[in-house]
Amino acid sequence: MKLIIRPEKGLGKIEVELDEGLEREILELAKRYGVPPERVIEVALTQEFKEAKENVDELVKKARELEKRVWELETEYAPLRYKAYGISEDNKILAIELSGLIAENNQLRRFLRLPLNRNPELRKLISYYLQG
Repeated sequence: MKLIIRPEKGLGKIEVELDEGLEREILELAKRYGVPPERVIEVALTQEFKEAKENVDELVKKARELEKRVWELETEYAPLRYKAYGISEDNKILAIELSGLIAENNQLRRFLRLPLNRNPELRKLISYYLQG
């Protein structure tokens, strides 16, 4: 890999040939952090990199423990979420049936020339269960 460093102003430039090991390491760092290789070289030359304030191995260990705890909670709550989904679907079916019965009741009231029952609270409840 050939590294060419050009100044922001002026005509001078520096050309450096990097060996394969260093090139491989630069490309690996660029891939790991998702930045272009030029940025890795720039950070290395300007010493913008930061030292870790805490022990990285300790943080990785904590992250693994937290991930393990998350999976434990996931296995604990998965059946509850499944049951809640089933109940939600049952509520939708019941809301559809109730809506049909209300419409049928209103048709019978019209036939018998009785005043219609307009219950907005019940309609809101039905629409809530049909949306959810």
